[in-house]
Amino acid sequence: MAKKKKEVVKKAILTPEEANASIIGSGLVAEQPISDTLKTNYMPYAMSVIISRAIPEIDGFKPAHRKLLYTMYTMGLLKGNKTKSANIVGQTMKLNPHGDAAIYDTLVRLTRANEALLHPYVDSKGNFGKAYSRDMQASASRYTEAKLDSFAEELFKDINKDTVTFVDNYDATLKEPTLFPVTFPSILVNANVGIAVGMASNICPFNLKEVCDTTIGLIRNPDHDICETLLAPDFPGGGNLIYKRQDIENIYNTGRGSFKVRATYKYDKSNNCIEIVEIPPTTSCEQVIEKVIDLVKLKKITEINDIRDETDINGMSIAIDLKRGIDPDKFMAKLYKLTSLEDSFSCNFNVLIGTVPKVMGVGEILEEWIAFRMECVRARVFYDFTKTSEKLHLLKGLSKILLDIDKAVRIVRETEAESDVVPNLMIGFGIDEIQANYVAEIKLRHLNREYILNRLKDVEDLEKEKDRLEGILNSKAKIKGIIVKELEGVAEKYGKDRLTKIVAPGDEQEYDVEEEVPDYPVHIFFTKEGYFKKVTPQSLRMSNEQKLKENDEITQAYETSNRKELLFFTDKHQVYKTRISTFDDTKISNLGDYVPSKLDMDEGERAIYMALVDDYKGNMLFFFENGKVAKVDMKAYYTKNNRKKLISAYCEKMPLTTMMYAPEECEFVMESSNGRMLLVNSSVLTQKTTKNTQGVAVMTQKKGHRLIGVSVYKEGMFNKPYRYRSKALPAAGSIKQADTEQLSLI
Repeated sequence: MAKKKKEVVKKAILTPEEANASIIGSGLVAEQPISDTLKTNYMPYAMSVIISRAIPEIDGFKPAHRKLLYTMYTMGLLKGNKTKSANIVGQTMKLNPHGDAAIYDTLVRLTRANEALLHPYVDSKGNFGKAYSRDMQASASRYTEAKLDSFAEELFKDINKDTVTFVDNYDATLKEPTLFPVTFPSILVNANVGIAVGMASNICPFNLKEVCDTTIGLIRNPDHDICETLLAPDFPGGGNLIYKRQDIENIYNTGRGSFKVRATYKYDKSNNCIEIVEIPPTTSCEQVIEKVIDLVKLKKITEINDIRDETDINGMSIAIDLKRGIDPDKFMAKLYKLTSLEDSFSCNFNVLIGTVPKVMGVGEILEEWIAFRMECVRARVFYDFTKTSEKLHLLKGLSKILLDIDKAVRIVRETEAESDVVPNLMIGFGIDEIQANYVAEIKLRHLNREYILNRLKDVEDLEKEKDRLEGILNSKAKIKGIIVKELEGVAEKYGKDRLTKIVAPGDEQEYDVEEEVPDYPVHIFFTKEGYFKKVTPQSLRMSNEQKLKENDEITQAYETSNRKELLFFTDKHQVYKTRISTFDDTKISNLGDYVPSKLDMDEGERAIYMALVDDYKGNMLFFFENGKVAKVDMKAYYTKNNRKKLISAYCEKMPLTTMMYAPEECEFVMESSNGRMLLVNSSVLTQKTTKNTQGVAVMTQKKGHRLIGVSVYKEGMFNKPYRYRSKALPAAGSIKQADTEQLSLI
């Protein structure tokens, strides 16, 4: 029995064809390559998220937004009264196969009350929460009401004139548009954020009037300077945008980049209170308050008595009561530095063009929109041209009948069968079937002189209109003229002043962290086991001998000041950056701070060297056992964003003998295990900007030998220093004369 079972298990190893054919025994699993699984299961999901969910299209909307707004349009909410949000959500589910909560969240963001958009598409009644508040959530959909805002009319103009393509909904019972024929570049007017699979989109909003003016400028002149008319992004929450022309131009050209936005505040002198009324779009009022409270607990902020959230029906407000004698501007500069009241907004203008996601600059986006809008206008004009031609064709047939009404009446009366009326009229007047059907349906009351004259006059008007429409279809310039006229109308009707003010980087006071750090002379010590001590001169004079762990020793000692910066290099080829001020003053009779614990180093990582830096001048020198030396510019370790940890601090491909920081060029002595020594000036080494460079060969090593020590050369160290210098590198060095030379190596 056991033997038979074993044979069955062997048969479970099937070919992919057998697995796909489901020829699998009960309880057995067929193996499938992970690449096949990703292709068949994950890739369709990823494409669906990118194309049908997260990335906006050229009309400025994601599918969820478009389905919701079109549902409201078909419900008559553009002109009618408000209806319950629950009703809108329920109707939208006919187009959007998602839960009601997801649809309602989409509706909330589009409303005027939520204040998430510069130009809301939905007029609302009730509590829809606030975009600047994390905790202020919208009421349930059964309590709120909504309708389309008048501004949304620009989304649906001529949508029933074949301007855009309609497709079936998910169950093929209704039709929905694939795009909206928007009359302005909504893709840039209202913010859009989406996270897909492997990509994302983050489009900041711009002022409507500026966008329209820029689009008009590009239509009239393809070389138009965008920065002249599109000044900078404009957020519904206001704030101050720190304007750097180069950063803005980079965003306009590439679609990627970032800029900083600061909160705005008012100072009430009588109450010694700061009121923050506008915050960056990337944060919330609760987040700001929590951060300030944390800083107070850490004693990094000591200037305030209280902070309160006073947001009400009139808008956002964070009140901060200051202590006496505190400069409000200087204090706010400090908050900008320490909290999200000044934050960066990262742009990623990723837009679906057709079904292909593409990151584009502002100019390229507007060019795509202009091309899209030209097709919409052309389709609308062609629709009107077709309808005009059809109507003109009918009236031309009618005009022939009206010239001899008695003949038409006689033909109808003398025709025995009703089905023969149309053929007889066609024969009698030389008209086609469509015209004859139209004539046959004319009411008896219309067979009078006034009706006849009006119809003949309509023929002349329709011929003129047909010629006008045909002229537009044959002229790109006229189509562009229509778009320009529509853009001017939108800008005049809905344009508003900027909410986000543009400020230069130097217009507001900057906060320097150094101002808060007291500066005084200190002595610092670093030991072989990784302990660090900061001792004041007074304490050093009063204390006894150094206290160290057993077998530990001091490897570095400096006399410096409290504000200097430290770089701790580790045995895991990383460097940790900190300041002397972060360590507490201690006594030499204490062990001091254990650096790996103080700086949260990785498990098992040890600090092996300490570099004391001030302005990142000079070089780091790394000496490897194979005789190579890497000379790395200290600027390679400088970072603007105050990162505390840098990986790949030095080369990890070769065993390290030692390292040293050289603020200036110097001479150093290298000693090999074969007894040879080499005296080298660091100026002859090539400086590298890559931290983990392998360096250059300096001291050649014979097989089985290695570099064992390095020391900075000092006058008098050798009786005959020229013996140890070499004209060309790499060099083997000279044998040390033990009876006449003395050398202290590290």
